[in-house]
Amino acid sequence: MRTLSATALAVLVAITATSVSSQQVNRSASTPLVGTWRLVSFRSDSQTMASRGPRPTGLLIYDATGHMAVQIQPDRRRPSWPQRQLPTPEQAIEAVNGHAAYFGTYTVDERARTVTHHREGALNFDFVDYIRRYEFDASGRLILLPADRPENRLVWERVK
Repeated sequence: MRTLSATALAVLVAITATSVSSQQVNRSASTPLVGTWRLVSFRSDSQTMASRGPRPTGLLIYDATGHMAVQIQPDRRRPSWPQRQLPTPEQAIEAVNGHAAYFGTYTVDERARTVTHHREGALNFDFVDYIRRYEFDASGRLILLPADRPENRLVWERVK
């Protein structure tokens, strides 16, 4: 009888764990953030605006497994050099100035309306976790507002 009870308990624990895990995946899959987004508007402090220019371009991707990636590039011409040649220090600095690129995982707190990017790889690791408040405007565009820099505002449109 004890063996039967222990087996039944083990099966119940396994079913519960599978159910909880499945709910977490489904919750990620059902978040309105999942998809590919194109940057349509960017507002920031004057130093960041100077490095990115008035119309930077970019893509932001959230997938249903909890992974994300973003790249934002400045709207100004950047230097280039032959593929088999190293850039000069000036070319290298100018090439990355104003460029943001990172990837990792993300978590959503729907109650607080925040998304946290947990960076695993980045052009610049000035911080690891990046918390942003999110909202949607009337046309369905995603607006991300960094929690620590309220003057920044990034507006993204879903890629169709």
